[in-house]
Amino acid sequence: MTSSTKTARRASALGPGLAALCALLALVAFLSVTQGSRSIGLSEVLHALGSLDNDGSINSTVTLELRVPRTLLGILVGAALGVAGAILQGVTRNPLADAGIMGINSGAAAFVVFAITVLGVRGVGVYVWFAFVGAIGATVLVYAIASLGREGATPVKLALAGVAVTAGLGSVTSGIVMTNVDALNELRFWQVGSLAGRYTPILVGVAPFLLVALAASLVFGRALNGLALGEDVARGLGQRVRLTRVAAFGVVAVLAGAATAACGPIVFVGLVVPHMARFICGPDYRWILPYSMLLAPIVLLLADVLGRLVSGPDELQVGVVLGVLGAPTFIGLVRYARLSEV
Repeated sequence: MTSSTKTARRASALGPGLAALCALLALVAFLSVTQGSRSIGLSEVLHALGSLDNDGSINSTVTLELRVPRTLLGILVGAALGVAGAILQGVTRNPLADAGIMGINSGAAAFVVFAITVLGVRGVGVYVWFAFVGAIGATVLVYAIASLGREGATPVKLALAGVAVTAGLGSVTSGIVMTNVDALNELRFWQVGSLAGRYTPILVGVAPFLLVALAASLVFGRALNGLALGEDVARGLGQRVRLTRVAAFGVVAVLAGAATAACGPIVFVGLVVPHMARFICGPDYRWILPYSMLLAPIVLLLADVLGRLVSGPDELQVGVVLGVLGAPTFIGLVRYARLSEV
């Protein structure tokens, strides 16, 4: 059987899989809009969505002003974190790479603390932009440190630089919040990772960044396949390795930075979901990226819905739910999915 025949057969199998994931995402989004401490019927949801006008009823207010923005943000943030994790794992050839160990989360947290303690900023809707700048700044810093030396930003140096920047910024942040009660109180609500309380202004603010970066990310499939074969092979195939890395890190900075700024550091999505996608569709990043883009919001929204239902009328934040469920899932992937094959 020729290589082209195998590729065609794989595409014929994986294409319908993407369609099935789209349908599953729609179903999960429906659950996200209708389920919670207050259950809203399908007819009421359709009425609210059809009119797009808040008639003043509780159900209409909850649907249009709380759950729809929350669900849309969950879809965008989940897709961003899943794709960012897949790109990072491909660029660094590190199966444990995600926004958490590449300095992005710690950079966002450090700038949030700076905004609170130095500038007196209060409220998620305001310091989300400081978190965005901090996340991008940390990503640039990691790449700049890893680029020092004749070999440039090798996978090992990127991982080490990410760990170093994460540890350094994390220590500074911890030192500040331990001596500033106001900073601690503000930061702890953002740092847990949550879709709750993120309303339309935040969605509208980050959506353009996420949509553009998600569209741009899909062009990296072939380049990541080349990097997976090794830098020398990639160069032999005519690929400009350094340019690919810079462009990939730029896209990751926007994706993970905007997602982290909007919802706080959400764990495990960027780490686990790319391995789930790889387990389904193999090592081809032309499929891993779109599969991660759909699987990640499904996982994130399911965790968010579960957090609303298990402790009603209160709710567990999605970052807590993912932390509880993500650890055994990741252990299972380590055991059965051969994570070394990135």
